[in-house]
Formats: sequence, C-alpha cells, structure tokens
Amino acid sequence: MAGRNFRSGDPAGLEQEMWALLALYQALRAMLVEAAESAPGTDPDRCSFTVALQAARDQVVQALGVVPDESDSVGLIGRRVLERLLPPRRHRTSTRKVKSPMSRYSERRDDGRPDRSRTITDLAVIVLTPGPEQPPLPTVSRDDRHTVPAQRRRHRILTLLQDDPTRLWRVAEIAARFGDIRLDTMYRQLSRWADSGLIHKIGPGLYAATTWSPTTLQSAGVR
Repeated sequence: MAGRNFRSGDPAGLEQEMWALLALYQALRAMLVEAAESAPGTDPDRCSFTVALQAARDQVVQALGVVPDESDSVGLIGRRVLERLLPPRRHRTSTRKVKSPMSRYSERRDDGRPDRSRTITDLAVIVLTPGPEQPPLPTVSRDDRHTVPAQRRRHRILTLLQDDPTRLWRVAEIAARFGDIRLDTMYRQLSRWADSGLIHKIGPGLYAATTWSPTTLQSAGVR
C-alpha cells in the first residue's frame, strides 16, 4: 500500500476501505492456490500475484468473465495466471551483502552461510524449546537519579557486564534482567555509556564490558 491514496475522508470510511483491500488480497491469494492445484505439478511460487491483480482489474473495467462458465474451474484469473507462470526459482542460499560502507551493519559476522549462491541438496530442521516467558517491560522507566550510587541502574548494569566480561549482551536481555526500564530508554542509555567509554559496543545492539577482548570472546554468548 506504499504511496496509495485512500479516497475516504473519515475514520469509518478508511476502515471500510482497508478491510476491502485486505479481503481482495485474500481472495486473489485463494485464486492463485486454486490455479496451481488445477494443474498438477505446478509450483505455487510461479503463480504471479501481479498477473492475478491485473486480470481482476480487467474483469471490473471490461466486464470480462463476470459470469464464469460452469466447465471452467479456475475462471479468467486462474487461466491468466497459468498462461503467464513465472520462471522456476533457483534453489539458493547466501549471505546478505551490505553495499554502503557507512552502514551500521557493514561489519558482517561469519555465521556459517556461504558468500556465493549454492544449490541446496538437503535441509536440517531443528526444533528449539522456548525458554521461560519473560514478563513484559514497563511502559514508564523508573527514575533512579535520587537513589544512592550503588543502587542506580548504571552501577548495576556495569556490575552485570563486569561479572561476565566475555559475554555479549543484547539490549533486550539487559532490560529484561532489571525490569524497570523501557526498551527504547535502555537503547539510549547504553549507547550513551558506550560513547563515554564506560562499556564496549561490539555491534548493533550488542554490548560488553570494557575489558572485552576478541581473543577470549565466547561466541556462544550471541544467540
């Protein structure tokens, strides 16, 4: 819906128009599935949503195929989709490349994925057991400026990072550990402390103690 101008001028009309667009999308997706199932062996990924949308517009504007033939199981939209199937997709997997050297994600870590496209011959599916559910973060951060220094959030976070200096901590993990601060506030505070040298920023959203060393870093700490 990027760049789409809604015609409604009131909230009720906007809601109705939004629901109409979502219903149209679901209807077209269902027609794509029916078209693929009507031709055995057809890969659903080759069915073009754009072709289905254009065929639907033609039906509305030109009144083509409004009353479908009983012998036609897929209708005009299904026939158009099957006539204009997309080329088969390549089976590939590769890392994402960051083209801008100024990007915050320019330092790509080695996560085991290949740099070039390769043919997939097999897949391994690992089902992970979810951990204990964390309580939701508060909507308002607790103001601890008037507490004693040893009980302030900065002192407690620095102590947490120093207790395990080889671990990479994510912002959400630190915020959930204390449970008295909003996530966006935690992002700002950690970034400010990293700029002042109190802690070490390893990467986007990853922090460690100032004693961090790349030779002793435990990769198991990143999840």
